[in-house]
Amino acid sequence: MKFGPVAIADAVGSVAAHSVRAGEVIVRKGATITEDDARRLAGAGVTELVAVRLEAGDVGENVAAERLARALAGGGVVTEAPFTGRVNLFAAAAGVLMLDVQALDAFNTIDEAITVATLPALRAVVAGEMVATVKIIPYGVPSQRVDDAIGRIGAIRPIAVTEYQLKSVAVVSTLLPGLKPSVVDKTLRVMAERLAPAGARVESDERVPHQSGPLAKAIRTAVAGPADIVVVFGASAITDRRDVIPLALQEAGGHIEHLGMPVDPGNLLLLGELDGKLVIGAPGCARSPKENGFDWVLQRALAGVPVTRADVQKMGVGGLLMEIVTRPQPRAPGHQAVAPVAGLVLAAGRSTRMGERNKLLQTVRGEPLVRHAVKAQLASRAAPVLVVTGHQAAEVRAALAGLDVSFVDNPDFAAGLSSSVRAGLRALPDDVPGAVVSLGDMPNVTPQVINRLAEAFADRPDALAVVPTLFGQRGNPALLSRALFPAVERLSGDQGARRLLDAAGESVVEVPLDDPAIAIDVDTPEALKALTG
Repeated sequence: MKFGPVAIADAVGSVAAHSVRAGEVIVRKGATITEDDARRLAGAGVTELVAVRLEAGDVGENVAAERLARALAGGGVVTEAPFTGRVNLFAAAAGVLMLDVQALDAFNTIDEAITVATLPALRAVVAGEMVATVKIIPYGVPSQRVDDAIGRIGAIRPIAVTEYQLKSVAVVSTLLPGLKPSVVDKTLRVMAERLAPAGARVESDERVPHQSGPLAKAIRTAVAGPADIVVVFGASAITDRRDVIPLALQEAGGHIEHLGMPVDPGNLLLLGELDGKLVIGAPGCARSPKENGFDWVLQRALAGVPVTRADVQKMGVGGLLMEIVTRPQPRAPGHQAVAPVAGLVLAAGRSTRMGERNKLLQTVRGEPLVRHAVKAQLASRAAPVLVVTGHQAAEVRAALAGLDVSFVDNPDFAAGLSSSVRAGLRALPDDVPGAVVSLGDMPNVTPQVINRLAEAFADRPDALAVVPTLFGQRGNPALLSRALFPAVERLSGDQGARRLLDAAGESVVEVPLDDPAIAIDVDTPEALKALTG
């Protein structure tokens, strides 16, 4: 591959290594120089540019990335179309990410131009979640190096997702005087929420005194029933193999695989077995929805991935768990006041369903369509208001002339909606607790709708998101808490935050409205005609 300055007269057919701007002429980084590009650049006074030319035996970045991604993807993993030398890999269904770490490490040593990055091994993932990304660093790479990398992988397919298989859990709770029934009830609700992403359920709920005899009987009954896994929540934490729960498991005829784990929270977990069924003595932290070692064991078990004593002992590296973004967290004392949320309008899309026209620039009620969405944000309590641009950015900016907004350019707008959401959230001031994300093609959303979302967030500052609903169906815009921003960073393609919100359960506040505007966007010529009459 050749890389370096090229005279404009010789640049046709090469790839621009960097963006070139000369007056009104713009050639984007990565664009193939056409004769028209060369003519316009020369007319603007540009004599040379830094360009790339592939040589014999080279393959372009997109071709290389696609070949490698397909070689890496195993069962339960799908790949998307390549863009800018990158191919993202996604979970086809909810499950546990299975990686051949040694094979992937070897893959990354083939050539510095060839890279793959993944989520951590054995992580629970949801359908549509990005699990890995292949990136070719330069604009091209020798085809032989691609062949070498594929040969190193062989038939291993080192990135796979094992779909959840087990679907039911029997819960046994022990009771002591002073333990409120409401605590056990809440534990059951949290357990049900924990199982929901796997499509699993609580099969039975048995409550017995905190004594080994009654508990042993309850464990035998649960194991004999239809449940795939038995989980025991003790009224008192397990502190020794001779404590009530371990003793009861042994009295029932089971055996202890391991007691304790190098994960915090989650240290006081019991891993056992009876008649071929997994029996887990849950640590006290499992009563909370916050991530802990219990999740690591349960998720793998639901996917049919064996969890042994040796597996538990290897969980220490990375086992110190911090606060996570998928659950509401208590705020520190003295920080109860809720600052105004920001407004974020997504206006970067290509309007592919509209044909050659950019829907955001079409006239609705005397103004460009996008201007209505932005003015609604400005008339609400949201501040500041940011607009993400991409396709025809200059024209969109012109359509919003005179409005007090900040613009965020998304050069990767072609990668899908998620790239615009990420770009907008990254540009927000650090002290903003959340943002109302609206779509530029929803001109009927009112400031009152945005204010209702902000008010609900002020009442529930621990919420991950606030969404409007119409007859029980969620609509737009959506208010995203800053606590959710890191999870949004993992989205890709045309995914919005819907999958994250679906998985967040009660951490999402729904605001019932009778305003159909939250469900009406303008995606097609027919929709535009219906709106304008």
